[in-house]
Amino acid sequence: MDQRVLVASNRGPVSYQFGADGSLTGSRGGGGMIAGVTDGLAALGPGASVTWICAALSDADRAVARSQENGLRDEGGIPVRMLDIAPGTFDRAYNSVANSALWFLLHQLFDTPSQPRFGREFRRDWESYLAYNEAFAEALTQEAMAEGASPRVLIQDYHLCLAPRLFRDRLGEAVPAAGIGHFCHTPWAPPDYYRMLPDEVGRALLDGILGADRAGFHAERWAAAFMDCCAAVLGADVTRTGLDGPGPGPVGRVTYRGHVTEVAVHPLGVDAPSLRERARAGDVQAHVGTLRRAAGDRKLIVRVDRTELSKNIVRGLAAYRELLATRPQWRGRVVHLAFTYPSRSALAEYRAYTGQVRELARQITEEFGTADWDPLILEVRDDYPRSLAACALADVLLVNPIRDGMNLVAQEGPVLSERGCALVLSREAGAAATLSADALLVNPYDVSETAEALHRALTMPDTERRRRSAALAATAAADPPARWLGGQLASLGP
Repeated sequence: MDQRVLVASNRGPVSYQFGADGSLTGSRGGGGMIAGVTDGLAALGPGASVTWICAALSDADRAVARSQENGLRDEGGIPVRMLDIAPGTFDRAYNSVANSALWFLLHQLFDTPSQPRFGREFRRDWESYLAYNEAFAEALTQEAMAEGASPRVLIQDYHLCLAPRLFRDRLGEAVPAAGIGHFCHTPWAPPDYYRMLPDEVGRALLDGILGADRAGFHAERWAAAFMDCCAAVLGADVTRTGLDGPGPGPVGRVTYRGHVTEVAVHPLGVDAPSLRERARAGDVQAHVGTLRRAAGDRKLIVRVDRTELSKNIVRGLAAYRELLATRPQWRGRVVHLAFTYPSRSALAEYRAYTGQVRELARQITEEFGTADWDPLILEVRDDYPRSLAACALADVLLVNPIRDGMNLVAQEGPVLSERGCALVLSREAGAAATLSADALLVNPYDVSETAEALHRALTMPDTERRRRSAALAATAAADPPARWLGGQLASLGP
């Protein structure tokens, strides 16, 4: 056995559903983090022993978790251990803390005149977040001590900020050579914003991550903000080294409580050959034909996003509306495909935001549509093959998040593009660090600037658009999941 690897994340590589007859069926978990880790693990080879620990997210998942004995295997052959965390504890940890507080904090999304409010209810929810992290730490400890070889442990994202320290404390000297990594797939907030958290909570989150040997981020600006918080909030000793380019590599060290945590940047790109192979499949090509017929000879502006507040869909639609209002030459000559996936519908803010997206789309169609031209096609449903088809046909790809840890769509679009696409990209996306030279960068809050960038993209000469698109695709393919994950494992020892 070459190496032992433990992965811990809220969502796992497989999820289960009940059939009409009560039977259980599994399907691959979704999301950029799942895809990145799964593809990276696949490149480790047959000598690696891997176990993936995740939470049971649904009643079907919990039924499987309660029935498992020696672990499960997903469709890719990775042993998966699902944790049956009490539904109330999970809901408070996931929805009330991770999604309603930490996600909003790290993306700087709070409507500060009214939110956040950290009172007694939040303290109760925080106890659930602690219990949730303790469940993962206990499972990691059991797995780490189950076999003789010291594991390398990859703990994923803001749901599990406390787990590295809890795991290290449980492990003690039992497996002294274990290497612990924590990777944050989101941005990180600067100290002034981060300090909105209750003092004890802000300190606990930082201390939790600093239980790891290596703390990873997609972009140097997020890593720098994390180190700034460690210095300002904890008074930790921070040494900064910086990078010569966009990464990967270490950018500093934080010494706290006698332990040194290396802080590093690992941009996540795409597995270009696999992505292109998937796009050649029949279901994708059927959508390509349908969309091509619907568009005719018109230009296509494409966006593919979750209906997530940070993705900034409403301002993107407003920019398209302003493009049609101020550049009437595009009326009848362009179609905007906005393919969105439902997101966090358990939260009222997200349901309201999805409503805003639908309403603005209706207004644009009503204002500009004609008998023979539908200016906007909005879909709010999960249809991965159709999204791939849209990216393949895009003349312009719009990716304008308010803030994003990385953003894989900005990289997948140019890789899939058949004719070469122009990328209009928010400067607040982590991907801007690697793609800025060949994208059209915009301030995500500036609707007029975004509308102007869409016009520039639509009028870009074919040769320049193809050159830029090819360069973007090459950059995206330079940091595939295997390199992203392999670099983290290598940093944690042999």
